[in-house]
Amino acid sequence: MKSLVIGAVMASALALAACGTNPGDRAASGALIGAGAGAAIGAATGSPATPSAR
Repeated sequence: MKSLVIGAVMASALALAACGTNPGDRAASGALIGAGAGAAIGAATGSPATPSAR
């Protein structure tokens, strides 16, 4: 399951890598791709969203 999620994220990142025609558009699409990839990798690895209290 983890490899499927990571593969889907990588495929969508490659497909969307050239989105935007000016630097602002490319920065926005890059930020969204990075946020989505980080969320998917965090979900696949089971990383907590916040540190646990001791």
